[in-house]
Formats: sequence, structure tokens, C-alpha cells
Amino acid sequence: MNYEEALEFIHSTYKFGSKLGLHNIGKLLELLDNPHKRLKFVHVAGTNGKGSTTAFISSILMSANYKVGIYTSPFIQRFTERIKINNVEIGQGRLADITLKVKNAIKTMISEGFNHPTEFEVVTAVALEYFYEEKCDIVVLEVGLGGRYDATNIIGSPEIAVITSISYDHMAILGDTLPKIAFEKAGIIKDGCDCVLYEQSQEVTKVIEDACNERNARLTKVNFNKLSLGIFSMDGQRFSYGHLEDLCISLLGDHQLKNACTAIEVAFILKQKGFKINDEQIIKGLKDTLWIGRLELLSKDPLFLIDGAHNEDGARTLIEAIKKYFPGYKITFIMGVLRDKEYTKLIKLASEIADKFIAIKVPNARTLEAEELFTEITKYCGNVYKSDTIKGAIELALSQRKADELICAFGSLYFIGEVREYFIPN
Repeated sequence: MNYEEALEFIHSTYKFGSKLGLHNIGKLLELLDNPHKRLKFVHVAGTNGKGSTTAFISSILMSANYKVGIYTSPFIQRFTERIKINNVEIGQGRLADITLKVKNAIKTMISEGFNHPTEFEVVTAVALEYFYEEKCDIVVLEVGLGGRYDATNIIGSPEIAVITSISYDHMAILGDTLPKIAFEKAGIIKDGCDCVLYEQSQEVTKVIEDACNERNARLTKVNFNKLSLGIFSMDGQRFSYGHLEDLCISLLGDHQLKNACTAIEVAFILKQKGFKINDEQIIKGLKDTLWIGRLELLSKDPLFLIDGAHNEDGARTLIEAIKKYFPGYKITFIMGVLRDKEYTKLIKLASEIADKFIAIKVPNARTLEAEELFTEITKYCGNVYKSDTIKGAIELALSQRKADELICAFGSLYFIGEVREYFIPN
């Protein structure tokens, strides 16, 4: 099996849908001799900020000279972005070899009467096998969807279960209230582990507290009162958190400061557990953190920003960041969304600051067609265009751009990679 064949096999499993539950992934990993049982984990769940927090934690651990497995989703430009060790993507040949091993295990599963694993289960198995074979010291594992029945939750008690910001998303699957959604996320909290909770609403906090009490898990709540912002610009932010002063991150947005503080608390607890991490390594790790596709400034001339905001909370965070970092600029939004998202809420929020919209179709089977999105946007903004292609939308925006204008592409991570490719080729 070569790389192209491996990707073809992985993507062919999309037809098996998204089935929450641990029965299938448990059997698949058993046939691979349970690689996950010989690894240590920091497990990260939440609605927004999972990926950024994973990146901060991983970078701190790398700065402390640990070999760190990193599992995230979705990818922005290349599939191999999802599986990394010390920020180096899995090699194409290696991905092919391990995918073949997983494919053979699946044949055995099916012969024994099990269902075919889903795409996410297959990729999770590939990642865990790779991290085991490479003898990672620790794996920072991002949940795919929810937590309780997510394939990544096949692991035992992690070193730390991290719960980032929780808001409304995937409600048809996770529930239609914040406590219900929080209950699903709290599923990653296991007996005797530590839990770090991003500071949030009391109704969410209560669910996490109850889960920790039930499972004898020690809860640490991130205290954002200890956070003090210093200098900020489109190039990054300086801040202090507790006794750590003059911290610097390149990621933009108040939420990234809070994600960084969450990662700091994780580092403090890992240190208590015997990991050798000092303050200088935390500072360096935060400074070195990169996370593409989230409030990422691709170009300063022209000003072009991309963000994967795809729910109400994410869109609100994006709008607040634009107001903060780009005051006085006219805003053109290139927008593409999936049909199953609450896209009207995103449009309403963006229209508060938008001068213009360009509607596009996302390259995903669940996309909302550009014509439908265009029609919905016209209810809130009188200056709306649509484009048949993402490249066409970029070039339309650039051709009409004025000197005092910011172009921002947002709405779904599934098209952000193609926008990024226009400015930063793969």
C-alpha cells in the first residue's frame, strides 16, 4: 500500500458514518495489541479551543525535551497534519504501512462479526499505533466529537483531562443544553485522573465538578483573574499569568490568552506528577506555539485573515478579535458553511461589522450551497456576492479591495485550507 492508496482506503470509510461508541475501536485496537495501553496521555475535549490548547500543551512539553505525540482534527492543508510527533507530520510511507496493518486488522474484525470501523476510528487507530511504535513519552490527544463515546476515549485514565470552552455545537448528537453537552465532554474524566477546566459558566462548571467528585478526580479551575494583558498587535500578544511574567504568544485573540493559561495549568500539574518542566520551558513553549487556520493573518498587504469559526461562540470571538486588532477597517467576509450548522447566527454576528460578503460552497458533502447562503446573507447585508469557487472568491475580494479593508475568510475549517494554499502553497 502506498500513500495515495492509504488515503483512498481511509476516506472510503466515510460511508460508514459517524457512530459514537467504544465497542468497535476497542476491538480494532485489541487486534493491534492495544498500543494505547502503553502510552501516557493528556486528553483534550471542549467545543472551542481544543486544537489551540493542544498546540500550547504540546509545545510546552516539546520545550521540556519530551517526545510528544499530537493528534488533532480536522486537517487544514494536508491529511498528515492530524498525526504528528514533536510537530513533525507522520511520513507518507509510514502512514501507508500502518494503515495497511489497520486494514488487515479490520478484515479480522469483520470476519468475527464486528461492524466496519468509521473513518475517525481508523485514523485514531493509525495514530495510536504510530505513537506507540515511535515510543512517545506522552500523547496530547484531541477529542473528535463529544468525549464520552468518542473513539479517543478508549484510553484509560489520562494524566490530565482538559476541558476547554463549552458552547452550543453538534446539538443533534450531544444535546440541546449546555449541561447536556458538558456531560458528554466530561466523559473523558476518568477515575483518579487530574482535570483542568477552562473557566466558564456555573452550569457547565457544576457538571464538571460532579463528574470529578464521582470519579475521584482532582479538579483545577483556570483562574483568568490571574491573567493580565500587556502589549498586543497583529503580530502577537504579551501577558502575565500568576507569577509568570512577560509571556508571549503569536496567536491572536483574548480566547488564545485563556487557552494559553489553560496549558500553563496543565504544565504545572504535569510538573507535580514528576514531569521535568520549568518556568523557562513554559515561556519558550508558549512563544513557539503555532496553530494555523485560527485567526491567522496570511498577509499584511493585502490584509487577509482566516479563521475556522463555525459556531456562534466562535463567530463572536472572531468579531471581537477583528474589532480589537483591526479597528477602523472595512471588512469583507468570504463565508462558507456546512448545512448542519447554525449559520444564520453566524451571519447575524458578522453583519454587525461587515461591509461586504462573498458566499461560497464548502468542499464537503454537508455544505450549504452558495446560492442558499447568498440568499440568507441578503436578509442582513445589502452588499453580497457569490462565487462558484474559493479561488474565484479570493480574487473577487482582492480585485475590489481598498487600502482600508480587511478580508476575512471564515465559517468552516473545511475550506480554510484552500484559502491558505492561495497565499502559502502546500
